Amino acid sequence: MPTVTLTASGKRFDAAADETVLEAAQRAGIALPYSCRGGVCGSCKATLVEGECSYPRNPPVALSASARAHHAILLCQAVPCGDIAIQAREIASVEDIPHRRVETEVVERRALAPDVVGVWLRPLAGDRLNWLPGQYLDVILDDGRHRPFSIASGPRPDGRIELHVRHVPGGGFTSWVYESLHVGDRLTIEAPLGTFVPREDSERPMLFVAGGTGFAPVKAIVEHFIALGTRRPMHVYWGARNVADLYLIHLARRWTEESAWIDFVPVLSDPEAARDSGLREGLVHEAVLADYPDLSGFDLYMSGPPAMIAAGRERFVAAGLPEDRLYFDSFDVAPDVLAAILRGRAGIHGL
Repeated sequence: MPTVTLTASGKRFDAAADETVLEAAQRAGIALPYSCRGGVCGSCKATLVEGECSYPRNPPVALSASARAHHAILLCQAVPCGDIAIQAREIASVEDIPHRRVETEVVERRALAPDVVGVWLRPLAGDRLNWLPGQYLDVILDDGRHRPFSIASGPRPDGRIELHVRHVPGGGFTSWVYESLHVGDRLTIEAPLGTFVPREDSERPMLFVAGGTGFAPVKAIVEHFIALGTRRPMHVYWGARNVADLYLIHLARRWTEESAWIDFVPVLSDPEAARDSGLREGLVHEAVLADYPDLSGFDLYMSGPPAMIAAGRERFVAAGLPEDRLYFDSFDVAPDVLAAILRGRAGIHGL
């Protein structure tokens, strides 16, 4: 059984046959960074110091040729071929929160935008679920498949769990949520998941970059820092196609009215929509760079679709942001759908 050693802390854990480094770490109660779990987003990137890994599930598409040449691996897909040593960030704040499967009831459902539904869940039988702002949950479907959704709030006294669900045409589960889910329906969830959480051990100003419903975990983290009474400057950028997609723009604007250290910049990619609304035009990561060409003094939180994450990640690091101060969450499709897509790519490209 291969042993994995974390060079920074000296912690060691064993990996079972065909188990990824991330799975083995989670089984050992060690929190390493991850998001999509499909090898696409790159949030679980680490450095292989000793040993070798293979990728029997999905190819590490989030790693460039240069990154692989410099011994970068993806924890969510890398399977140890023997004993290995890796350099990876540990997220200590997540380790003590148990990951649980619970039954929930839909206690509220309402439209937030033409294609976004707000869903509020509450655990049954007085059960309570704990999580950190920015984490996500998996909805467990009847056939056992998982569908991930970011939690749009921190823990509340009433136990309610807020989700923002975008209707994806042809997406079976989101279509069901959009068309058929009612108050009183029950959903089985697993939570909390993910390591996109607030880092409180810094006094640097913060940049938040959201794309579409990637606003959900950003909202949770911003509200967390507001509740803490932080005076660290917070610059919130939200990119969308049109004004309707900025489905909680009134909330973001209220943050700026109530807190002098928060500013909010909505950005629309549709030129006509931007002109008609008087809002900023372009891509959200480009707006950030236009305003802050030197990112060396910031902590940056980013959440949105993979294309936005990939573009922002490369450009932000090039603008001086240390990679260990770039925290991101990337969801577009569920892990099983990602796997199918990647298998298709492998067949096409002969990977």
